[in-house]
Amino acid sequence: MRAGPFLLYAIGIAVFCAMDAVMKHLVLGNPALMATFWRYVMAILFTLGFWVQAGRPRITREMLPVHALRGCVIAGSAFLFFWSLGQMPLAQAVTIAFIAPLLVPPLASLLLGERMQGGSLLAGAAGFVGVIIAVGFDAEAWTSSQLVGVAAVLVSAATYALSVVLMRMRAYRDGPAVVSLLGAAIPMLVLLPFLFAFVPVGQILPRGQDWLWVLLAGLFGAIALQFIARAYARAEAQLLAPFEYTALVWAALFGWLFFAEPVAMRTWAGAAVIAAACIWQARRATVATPTSPAA
Repeated sequence: MRAGPFLLYAIGIAVFCAMDAVMKHLVLGNPALMATFWRYVMAILFTLGFWVQAGRPRITREMLPVHALRGCVIAGSAFLFFWSLGQMPLAQAVTIAFIAPLLVPPLASLLLGERMQGGSLLAGAAGFVGVIIAVGFDAEAWTSSQLVGVAAVLVSAATYALSVVLMRMRAYRDGPAVVSLLGAAIPMLVLLPFLFAFVPVGQILPRGQDWLWVLLAGLFGAIALQFIARAYARAEAQLLAPFEYTALVWAALFGWLFFAEPVAMRTWAGAAVIAAACIWQARRATVATPTSPAA
């Protein structure tokens, strides 16, 4: 077993959760569309640096169709998720989004030709049991805005799962520098016309300290994507999918630290189940050097 891809992925998820916490701070006082757009603008600054450091790997016309599709999917998924953060606690939003790992194996099988492994499906299901334990939602106590937020997260999770598989499709061939650069530039271009169409002129630009927050969100997003792209270049999507559930621990921690969101004991009980599922997945998986996935 090579533990490298699992560790890279887990670190990437932790950094992404830090970015989510920054974005929650931003959307509480700004339009979600504006915050999402500028998060990608700032990410370009850092991913461009990674690209130059990697020797400026060539971006070819053959790469662009999949990356363009992925960029459109990412833009919609990110906006819906970041908007939902203004409607519900961070850990709750992240937890609902955990349907995504369950969708990755069938999508990877359909689009990449990966053979669905019973062990990966079982690990994903076990992780989701941990989510159910952790959630303990009382749907009757939710407000209408929270219910709309739940719907936004569910759509975001489905599109995120598709973006993960599309990343795996190109990560092996194109490398993390190209994947991360185009993963920032294309969503920015997709969101640009919507920014001018739906955000009031006075709220298009960040104000005051918000510039520092969008810069930090861009930095975290760029770093996280580097780790995750490297992991997907070395391991199948379905093997890594259960490690998405580690986000619950980070989301609960950041929500408690920065937004005073209470963390119930059931959250940590669920986190223990999730951790066990991920450890089992790492131990059972023998990650061979992958062949190039089907385009």
